[in-house]
Amino acid sequence: MLNRLTISNYALITNLEVDFHPGLNSVTGETGAGKSIILGALSLILGNRADLSVLKNQQEKCIVEGVFEIEHYNLHPLFIENDLDYNDSTILRREINPTGKSRAFINDTPVNLKTLREMGLKLIDIHSQHQNLELINHTFQLELVDTVAGTSQYLLEYSELYNRFVALKKKLNELAEKSTKEKADLDYWQFQYDQLHDAKLNENEQEELETELEKLTHAEEIKSVCTEVQHLLDDEQFSMIQNLKESSKKLESISSYLSPAKALSRRVQSCLLELKDTIDELKKLADIIEYNPVRIEQVNDRLHLIYSLQQKHRVATIKELIGLKQSFGEKINQVTGYDQETQACKNELTALLSKLDHKARELSQARKNSFQFIEVTVMKDLQQLGMPKSKFKVEHQYLADFSPSGKDTVSFLFSANVDIPPAEISKIASGGEMSRLMLAVKNLLRTSRALPTVVFDEIDSGVSGEIALKMGNILKEFSTSTQIINITHLPQIAAKGNAHFKVYKYEQDEKTFTGIKQLNEKERVEELAKMVGGEKITDTTIKTAQELLNN
Repeated sequence: MLNRLTISNYALITNLEVDFHPGLNSVTGETGAGKSIILGALSLILGNRADLSVLKNQQEKCIVEGVFEIEHYNLHPLFIENDLDYNDSTILRREINPTGKSRAFINDTPVNLKTLREMGLKLIDIHSQHQNLELINHTFQLELVDTVAGTSQYLLEYSELYNRFVALKKKLNELAEKSTKEKADLDYWQFQYDQLHDAKLNENEQEELETELEKLTHAEEIKSVCTEVQHLLDDEQFSMIQNLKESSKKLESISSYLSPAKALSRRVQSCLLELKDTIDELKKLADIIEYNPVRIEQVNDRLHLIYSLQQKHRVATIKELIGLKQSFGEKINQVTGYDQETQACKNELTALLSKLDHKARELSQARKNSFQFIEVTVMKDLQQLGMPKSKFKVEHQYLADFSPSGKDTVSFLFSANVDIPPAEISKIASGGEMSRLMLAVKNLLRTSRALPTVVFDEIDSGVSGEIALKMGNILKEFSTSTQIINITHLPQIAAKGNAHFKVYKYEQDEKTFTGIKQLNEKERVEELAKMVGGEKITDTTIKTAQELLNN
């Protein structure tokens, strides 16, 4: 609950401190006195946005601080998750500097606004008049049903399956798009692959073919040179072979009296052998080298194919062409692989749909099991609030497809009159009826979960008289388990409070300020008397005020 609220330098407030009662707190004041200003300051520690316009003194910072008793709210996990020190008495603080910079703290530890908002919403539920409009929102209605039905575990299990379902559908769509796109390219890839495959390319053949072509196109010249060299080395008139033989013999003949001559003779013999081998090789080359126009044409055709493929694919080597062929092959395999992956994905989706449908049905049944309790509980409060002939019904319909919250949609149907069938709230409920209905709903929620401090901002709008008394009784009952801060203009409701605070406006040094004070017993009687009969207090209004307090 909210123990203490401290506000400084906010709008018309210089310094303000309020200690709230753990039960029902009535807040009253004239229109324009500043009740909405206090709510606005309170919203800052809920993480709402703020700007420099909130600063009363533009040279000083604005500070709003709330001290909360949180031991019954099971918030330890939230503190652990955000690395915060837990304390049963926790302080939420928001500061707005003159520069416009905002800072937030939980137990003096700096936090971002998201964390402050997450914590604040666990502690305070501010119900303003516009929130009544939530009653006509089907999402709010379904969330209320889930709260009462206690479907959190069902929703968690369903959400896990649903998220997998969405991811799988997305994957299947992506596979279909890729498959469609790439199948359109399949014929092109297949043609390129087949052309390269049919070419039966060998990584080294281009160089070999180019060398062979050179040899074939110069065959006559090669043959002629080989023959000429043979004649030069072993001509009948001047034979180098014969001369070397003679030279070796002559050197041998003087070797007995000239020792180097023997070694020189052997060297000449070596030259002779090398020369003979050279002549033999030249003969062989001359024999095998022939001009072959058929082979030249074959080599030219093969090289032309290689050159044209290289030019077509803008590469310089056969190795790159072979790499391209492998790439086209991989793309072809990938396209055919999409069909297998798609089928596997479809099989998985079918199995998942079965599980998702089963879980959605479990969730639906849990929700439907709570409908009667919701209807009976709300109707009970509506009867207490002066609508004995009213009808309230929860209508259920199945959605055509799965949604993040299941396959259900619910509608709250209402009628205040016995002769009018229930219809959607937005089409049939007046402002006063909407206020009473919302109070009944809030009261319902407290029976289903531990509500934080609830702030009602004129929830009694549109009601008066006996109905106001009954609404006050429900608020009083509500406050036995939840701290209520109730801003009201009705004395019947204000009198139900365990504590009564008055918001007022005053002037000082030609400046306007807003203040708040807790009324003592005498002041409270006077305030209620003014709410009953206006500024002029009479014995009658005093008596009425006292009766309201004692009722």
